[in-house]
Amino acid sequence: MPDSWEYSLCIPNDPRAVTVCRRTLRLILTLHGLIDLVDTAELLAAELVSNAVRHQKGPAALRVRRTAGVLQIGAWDADPEPPEPPPKFEELADAEAGRGLAIVRACSGRWHWQPMSRFGDRGEFVWCEVAAA
Repeated sequence: MPDSWEYSLCIPNDPRAVTVCRRTLRLILTLHGLIDLVDTAELLAAELVSNAVRHQKGPAALRVRRTAGVLQIGAWDADPEPPEPPPKFEELADAEAGRGLAIVRACSGRWHWQPMSRFGDRGEFVWCEVAAA
């Protein structure tokens, strides 16, 4: 089996897409022998996809990539505006927003975003990485 691979899943603007993404990701990781990463990866993907679906009206996509011992999970959406920087966990007690990226920040090795286009639409790609030995 190859050490590097990538999967992309185009999703509609539908809250049910989060569940579809989580279950698809679980299957991908299981088939690639990365079962120990499933729970964390599902949590990270759910937060990223939830943000993509919740904060804009257009299409979105989930991308999962493994390269050089790193699993990258990302979500693209058609909103070109950068995400708000996540607060630290200590600052979340009264926060009404930003919890999703704070979870991503706390549970991944690193996260970031970049502007990009897909299918002719401008947008943003928010991603995070976890070690996948």
